[in-house]
Amino acid sequence: MSDGFDQHRREFLGVAAMALAAGEFAISGAADARSAGRAAPVKTGTHTSFAPLKQIDAGLLNIGYAEAGPANGKPVILLHGWPYDIYSFVDVAPLLAQAGYRVIIPYLRGYGTTKFLSADTMRNGQQSVVALDIIALMDALKIQSAVIGGFDWGARTADIIAAEWPQRCKGLVSVSGYLIGSQTAGKIPLPPAAELQWWYQFYFATDRGAAGYEKYRHDFAKLIWKLASPKWNFDDATFERTAASFDNPDHVAIVIHNYRWRQALAQGEAKYDALEATLATGPVIAVPTITMEGDSNGAPHPPPSAYRAKFSGKYDNRIIAGGVGHNLPQEAPAAFAKAIIDVDHA
Repeated sequence: MSDGFDQHRREFLGVAAMALAAGEFAISGAADARSAGRAAPVKTGTHTSFAPLKQIDAGLLNIGYAEAGPANGKPVILLHGWPYDIYSFVDVAPLLAQAGYRVIIPYLRGYGTTKFLSADTMRNGQQSVVALDIIALMDALKIQSAVIGGFDWGARTADIIAAEWPQRCKGLVSVSGYLIGSQTAGKIPLPPAAELQWWYQFYFATDRGAAGYEKYRHDFAKLIWKLASPKWNFDDATFERTAASFDNPDHVAIVIHNYRWRQALAQGEAKYDALEATLATGPVIAVPTITMEGDSNGAPHPPPSAYRAKFSGKYDNRIIAGGVGHNLPQEAPAAFAKAIIDVDHA
């Protein structure tokens, strides 16, 4: 592997043995290699549930989360995106638990059983507050430092924590790389083909879009799943397990604010201005990092070359082959679990 990462095959034997029935782990080649992960695709859907969910007050929220593995294991925090939820990691969690990790998978604000503690709190979806939610969760759970991995909103959140609170992030696994943005960047026009990929962002900018998402949130999410992962043949049961989390009473407000804030069509909160100003500079991430991408990701995503300079520590990029789309942890759970373990041992 590139940039000083070892394969750590011996540490991974327990996880590999557990995954043999489902398929082989994707093996990384050189950084930015386009052929990494040629192993047979891992069969998903081996697991369909977690242990009973837990709830804890953390910051502005009462956060619902799944937990797996020994209570004294090395902490790993896994973060989902939109329109997904904790079930993106339902096959990842047992692999990491078997390897001895304490795995924490929270519902982000606006999803599942995570609720605001006060009806008066702004239903804010700007990027900084989601990261602050996870810092608050770590504080509540008395977790000083963890390996943090995620995709979509979860990757952006993990990137922010790694950049701004590196002492809290032992290692980073970020699907689609460096996703920290700014309202200024959101104003820059893209070529028409690229703008087309963001069609839902423009839809959400309208009152009709907000009403449409409220009315058709499940149908909307299923469409995004199909567009973002065109080769993932998920079944109805898999989708419905996740879709239930969109019935959260704050879900629509959080999603709409998130996308409107990105385009500077909605204001954030002044108390987060200083943090957002720092994030707008595009801070470099120094913690050990593995970035990942599915070879069939149909969602908007930057090429690895666009963000390589944003990672100054030990680094590797992995392209996971086999028709893997945007929801990489659920579509290729063994490859994602291997990245978590590898970055922990970097």
